[in-house]
Amino acid sequence: MQLTKFTHSCVRIDDDHDRRLVIDPGVYSEVAEALEGIDAVLLTHQHPDHVDAGALAGAATNNPDLRIWGPRDVIDQLAKVEALDARLTAIGPGESFIAGGLQVRTYGGQHALIHSSIPIVANVGYLVGEAVYDPGDSFTVPTAAVHTVLVPVHAPWSKVSEVIDFTVAVRADRAFGVHDSLLTEIGRTMVEGHVSRIGAEFGVRFAHLTPRETVDL
Repeated sequence: MQLTKFTHSCVRIDDDHDRRLVIDPGVYSEVAEALEGIDAVLLTHQHPDHVDAGALAGAATNNPDLRIWGPRDVIDQLAKVEALDARLTAIGPGESFIAGGLQVRTYGGQHALIHSSIPIVANVGYLVGEAVYDPGDSFTVPTAAVHTVLVPVHAPWSKVSEVIDFTVAVRADRAFGVHDSLLTEIGRTMVEGHVSRIGAEFGVRFAHLTPRETVDL
């Protein structure tokens, strides 16, 4: 199985059996490139840095097999786009389904709190196969064993101690940073340095991926 990271929180997962999907193709990401040859898209929540409705509409126009899964609120928003209306499936936490030929399980339910004055939206974390867990904008720890975890290294709703605690709590063999485009290079290096050093004390190998970089899992 291969994981490709795009800018910010968009990732693509491919395996050697012609199965593939994309998670969170948002407005900060190279969405057209990520979606090339893709029939399945998973959305963790409704925020634009995780979903580019216009790009998805364009992809759906060119690909009659494209299907999209996500929490009810983002699915209701996308249903207003004519090209997407028949392609959508609403899901919540605690579900299991096949997307792009890959087994997917869902966790969580809520976006992390940004501020008491900002409404909390739905957020679903995805475990793809037994290999990759993406929590979206949350620090929800899955109940299943995970080989690789995607760690949101910076957000308006987080602090470094929470990023470290999440990385350690999941206890994955490998960890890669996502949700990182709001950081300067200095800030990213500092945060990832803490995560890498402390994660290693608990057997977690953390690594930085540059946009468009692919790794074998």
